[in-house]
Amino acid sequence: MAKTRKLMTEQGVFFSNAFVSTPICCPSCSSYLTGNYIHNHSALNNSIAGNCAATDDWQSVPEKRTYATYIKEAGYRTGYFGKYLNQYGFNKTGGPGHIPPGWDDWMGLIGISKYYDYLVSFNGVVEKHGNDYHADYFTDLIANRSVEFIQNATKLHPDDPFLLVAATPAPHGPFTPAPQYADTYAGMHSPRTPNWNHHSKDKHWVVKEQAIMDDQRINASDTIFCNRWGTLRSVNDLVGRVFDALNQTGKLENTYILYSSDHGFQMGQFCIPGDKREPYEHDIRIPMLLRGPGIPANETRHEIVLNIDVAPSLIAMSGGEPPASMDGRSFFEIARGGKVEPSEWRTDFLVDYHGEGKPQCGCVTCPIPPPDKFHEIDCSNNTYVCLRTLEGGADGRDSIYCEFTDTNFYEYYNLKKDPWQLTNIIGSADAGEVDKLKTRLDYLRKCQGESCRK
Repeated sequence: MAKTRKLMTEQGVFFSNAFVSTPICCPSCSSYLTGNYIHNHSALNNSIAGNCAATDDWQSVPEKRTYATYIKEAGYRTGYFGKYLNQYGFNKTGGPGHIPPGWDDWMGLIGISKYYDYLVSFNGVVEKHGNDYHADYFTDLIANRSVEFIQNATKLHPDDPFLLVAATPAPHGPFTPAPQYADTYAGMHSPRTPNWNHHSKDKHWVVKEQAIMDDQRINASDTIFCNRWGTLRSVNDLVGRVFDALNQTGKLENTYILYSSDHGFQMGQFCIPGDKREPYEHDIRIPMLLRGPGIPANETRHEIVLNIDVAPSLIAMSGGEPPASMDGRSFFEIARGGKVEPSEWRTDFLVDYHGEGKPQCGCVTCPIPPPDKFHEIDCSNNTYVCLRTLEGGADGRDSIYCEFTDTNFYEYYNLKKDPWQLTNIIGSADAGEVDKLKTRLDYLRKCQGESCRK
């Protein structure tokens, strides 16, 4: 992604310790929007039953308190183009006529990620797209609408600042590259990290039951890896086009630009050919880049920043005061080079997820998904809460402690000694040490607003 690196990384701040608090689409995106952990915004997983875009628990309160509503109230012109929440646009969640509060211009994908043959709500009206690359490839459509928004905002509303979100599904499944990038990475394979195709008997059910990948699953995983990279070439083009539009309209030097993702991904780690939703580093770590006025170029910051910090940070960038109800805190001053004492910034955070498996399956007899569906793995006992600690310094703790809440199972890793999380040390850990971690975890899993920031 040469354009993205040149325009973002080399001209802005790279956060080396950026994480999501829930490593799956809808809950993470809901945290981006609200600045809250999932226990405070209620979107627990990707299902309607889990309150993904649900009319009651999501739309009644959290959706009315996103960064968009606050920034629009501050006088900004706002536009959102791309994937919103997995269950958005269906009749059970308000239909395509529902435009979330805070957005002046709206193009939301109806349902889950697709690149062709999809429906969008374009300002509340259904727009159908087929399989013609030039007219329908979704990443390019997002780029087109984003450029149009910038041009129209500067021409029709020259005195108003604007907020633009370009939310590409890429590199999400079904991993369909644009034709010109279909074979760009053919023959390459995913990184063979120490935990790649590593069978772990000391982990929770979902991981423990994975079999060593055979050639079929390895080839399928590597094909997806290559296609994911192919889809990101179009994201790279989108970044370049947005920058060109900002430059041509004279807005580039007066605009903050944030680049990130809703979660990480596994490509063969612990024998899982391709998925997320687990509490491991390759699931919860994300890119986070920021550039704009007053942001130093080619700078790296090592403080922990989270998806729940994005909403308060955007509000701060717009000149507003983040509401006390948000669990995250603004990293705007850190990005501008501000000095932060270790005691003033977090050294730990909550990671949690509620599995959406059906109780009658229970994961005791649930079959492992076939090779063409392996990214859909989930079950009821993939429900967990974790404390991720990263204190920094030679003597600082670097660990994650997890409780799988419906199976009475625990995992604990010392990432300084075991960065690839190969060995669950819960059985040999000091009991007093574990008690302290458990106490802190119990505090964070119930926190609200300011108490989450302490």
